[in-house]
Amino acid sequence: MGNVIEVRHLSKSFGEKTAVKDLSFSVGEGEVFGLLGHNGAGKSTTIDCMLGLKSFTKGEVRILGMNPVKKRKELFERVGVQLQHTSYQDKIKVGELCEENAVLYKNPEDYQKLLEEFGLFKCKDQYVATLSGGERQKLSVLLALLPGPDVIFLDELTTGLDTLARREVWNQLVKLKKMGVSIFLTSHYMDEVEALCDNICIIKEGQKVAWGPVKDVIENSPYDTLEEAYLWYMGEEKIK
Repeated sequence: MGNVIEVRHLSKSFGEKTAVKDLSFSVGEGEVFGLLGHNGAGKSTTIDCMLGLKSFTKGEVRILGMNPVKKRKELFERVGVQLQHTSYQDKIKVGELCEENAVLYKNPEDYQKLLEEFGLFKCKDQYVATLSGGERQKLSVLLALLPGPDVIFLDELTTGLDTLARREVWNQLVKLKKMGVSIFLTSHYMDEVEALCDNICIIKEGQKVAWGPVKDVIENSPYDTLEEAYLWYMGEEKIK
């Protein structure tokens, strides 16, 4: 299997502040990849640069072999995105929102079928504002799937959800992986990362401090769990 994402020596500065520094990693076809780090570590900025939403100072990005800035239109048809700062109109119904998004693509997925698969068909005539947190997050994933993407980006997808809602979202992601969709996600939940991710990259102040299979990242630390290993890589867990 080849790589669907290649990031090489990516750097992004805002004035004198460096948000991302010389960051390199790759994501294979059908892989679930997790980008980890504290708030302000540079995760969302990295995603924005990768998608061409922000210019970057140095480096190179390829998604499905394409430059995301020069080939934005082509990528738009093959990449699904759920961003942390995504918001919806207050007075729009679930079905209306799906229809509005579906018409943006040449060959969209059947949103009626997706609503059924995600257990949201019963909510089709509800206003988005009335959905529970879990329902809103499942809707976010559904909308990101409308182009029938080869790659999907999910930024802090389950933050703020209760345990049951998180598990429901996880189940949907497992189904996507089985379908061969490559998933790039950020998360603060280490149990989520262990359950879903094949490989991870931990960044601190925009720089890579660990990268590889979850098992290897743990084994290269003095600890036996990802949570403790993560804190150690971030300089917050002392060896006992």
